[in-house]
Amino acid sequence: MDEFAQSWLMLRANGLTVDVASPAGGPAEADRYNPKHDYNVRLAADPEALAALRQTRPTAGLRASEYRAVLIMGGKGAMFDLPKDPGLQQLLRDMERQGAVIAAVCHGPAALAEVRRADGKPLVEGRRLTGFSNEEGQAFGKKWAAQFPWLLEDKLKAQGARWEEASLMMPKVVVDGPLITGQNPYSTTAMTEAVLRALGREPVARQPYKDEATMALAQQWLEGSETAKAQLAATPEAYHVELLAALGVYQFKQATDDATRRQALSLMRLAQPHFKHEMLGKAMAEAKQSLATIVHHKP
Repeated sequence: MDEFAQSWLMLRANGLTVDVASPAGGPAEADRYNPKHDYNVRLAADPEALAALRQTRPTAGLRASEYRAVLIMGGKGAMFDLPKDPGLQQLLRDMERQGAVIAAVCHGPAALAEVRRADGKPLVEGRRLTGFSNEEGQAFGKKWAAQFPWLLEDKLKAQGARWEEASLMMPKVVVDGPLITGQNPYSTTAMTEAVLRALGREPVARQPYKDEATMALAQQWLEGSETAKAQLAATPEAYHVELLAALGVYQFKQATDDATRRQALSLMRLAQPHFKHEMLGKAMAEAKQSLATIVHHKP
């Protein structure tokens, strides 16, 4: 729902007409989400969006000639029905043949995995792309992984895709001609902006979503910007500080090298003055100890 809300609001703000589709048509069922996030509040106040979600179009009835782009949202459900939906596969084949924009974010690229081009080769073969990584799946999808038909990263690589990824849950978008993919939920806005540009539109100016501003702040901090700390101190209410803390904690839990541990600890230190939580304090202590041990035993 978060990904859908962000993309819908941006596409409509830029004057695009949007249809919403699903394999069976009818009402779309959202996974658990926070209705208080700024974009979800705005979506809930949009009668057109709510009507589109209540009565999605069945993919079998879509015609590629009517569209300039297709955006495939993520969510765990995308792993189960989208890859084997013949209506969506036909739409994607036809849109690829006509050179239309095909975009997907998070688990959304699962819909591309079984699609074949006119020459019989996988649609993704030789194409640069990204999606929800194995590392992110280990951190956030253990409950579902056993039920997935395959892991997204493994499947797309096996189909010949040139996989790219950023650090765990950091925003990343890969543009390979008209194929545009985003790695995770925090890549949604950049993915949508890339779609707009691919359609010849410069995205209209807007206020970044709170999640988006938080991840941009994290990126600035990791790139060495000291102003990031000052920005957070001046307006902590403009950011999801708990998201910064969680990002650091999960990156540390998944870290397999010194550089990633340092990055994780740095994010936790950025959040710590504004977010007091036992889990954060414990993770910081473990990270410091881990780094101290690595330094102590270094030859």
